Amino acid sequence: METIELQGHLIRKWTIGASTFLAYPEAGARLMNWHLAMADGSFRDVIHWPEDADLDNIAKVRGGNPVLFPFSARTFCEGEIGFWKTPEGERLPMAMHGYARQGKFRIESIHDKGFLAILEPSDECREAYPYDFEFAVRYRFEQLSFYVDYELKNNGDKPIPWSAGHHFYFSMPWHEDLSRKDYMITTGAKKAFHQKDDGKLEPVKNFPDPASFGDDAICDLIRTKLKTNEVRFGPKGGEEDIVMRFNDSAKPDPWNALVTWTMADDSPFYCVEPWMGPPNAPEIKNGLHFVNPGKSEVFSVQVSLG
Repeated sequence: METIELQGHLIRKWTIGASTFLAYPEAGARLMNWHLAMADGSFRDVIHWPEDADLDNIAKVRGGNPVLFPFSARTFCEGEIGFWKTPEGERLPMAMHGYARQGKFRIESIHDKGFLAILEPSDECREAYPYDFEFAVRYRFEQLSFYVDYELKNNGDKPIPWSAGHHFYFSMPWHEDLSRKDYMITTGAKKAFHQKDDGKLEPVKNFPDPASFGDDAICDLIRTKLKTNEVRFGPKGGEEDIVMRFNDSAKPDPWNALVTWTMADDSPFYCVEPWMGPPNAPEIKNGLHFVNPGKSEVFSVQVSLG
């Protein structure tokens, strides 16, 4: 592991075999970039990071893996966006994607294969999420893969709700002679939804799976009821697939969600996002998890090549 300076910030760099990983643990526990050294001397980005990224405002950077905690995407309280209702019935504010992606973390441990960082909740976070908790993000890097764990510990005396997620920005296309339509994703999902303007979920019938990344139907599509814990995507034919796995069980939780999203047709990325549950989990209840007093829960994801 190396420490390098970028825009006046100290960034960590791991080189393991052909893989290089860049991360900024203290700023949102952000994995920034994963790229490969190819046999012909070229490089391939797996996780996209824009060259003009502003590290002073890392929460707004469209790249890497923003950490979504305590809830993913938009929350609502009785149709009003930006709020949520606690199990006790209290109406509180809630930022989109929560407070970790813009949060400060302290490094608990760092070594030649990864790091463990703990969220230091801001006053805004404590107001919106008034629990006695510890939220940790752990990365472990390997030659052609990495593992990332979210762990929520309950240090208080009442159950804590959460439904966190990842926002991986994958570089696409990664071949100069191909476009998005030449890449496919297979999820095995039985159900899919869109989020309505009031926060409720609207079922999507006849959604494509497998699907092309050139198909507009998969942008902002929320898939659930995954048949297996494995999602695969890559060029047509199955070569060079990226494989994403939820936890260690053969089958994910029924309301674990897989979301695909991109900003524009010409964006150099397509996001493939594993979440603990759909957006607005506190209101719709599906995908909402609880950690009991004195206990902890871990949400794990593995991303690998091939």
